[in-house]
Amino acid sequence: MPPELSTPTPPNQANSNKVIKLVQPNRDLSWQVAPSLVISFKYAWNGLSYAFQTQRNFRIHIVVGALAICLGFFLGLNSIEMAVIGLTIGAVLAMELLNTAIESVVDLTVKQAYHDLAKIAKDCAAGAVLVSSMAAVLVAGSLMLPKLWLLLQPTLQGLVK
Repeated sequence: MPPELSTPTPPNQANSNKVIKLVQPNRDLSWQVAPSLVISFKYAWNGLSYAFQTQRNFRIHIVVGALAICLGFFLGLNSIEMAVIGLTIGAVLAMELLNTAIESVVDLTVKQAYHDLAKIAKDCAAGAVLVSSMAAVLVAGSLMLPKLWLLLQPTLQGLVK
């Protein structure tokens, strides 16, 4: 538990069963907390919508992910294989959203000025997206290429003869 949420127990009451009151976090400088779960989902949808409208790479990942799902259905991948494809697509999209968030916070912090640490933060966030994308390609390839090869092998043999 973070120290700002608890109060230390006096030494003479260490083994007592008394209730210890928690200190309320200071939210004076925080933005408004969503009053309901529906509003929380609205904020999340706003984030997805913003990324889709403004981030070219997010749109590319959406299209490639949709193609991978369609190809998985076409190749007859089983439910476990489709779940793995779906999870890797979700990981890439989540990384792209985090990359967008990090870039926005860095831009907010440094404004229009150049800073070496801002470049490092942005480059590392973009690198995380790249790593997750490469992992997704490896996963999709290992699940789809063997079935695609079996499907295309008779056609390729007919072309060779």
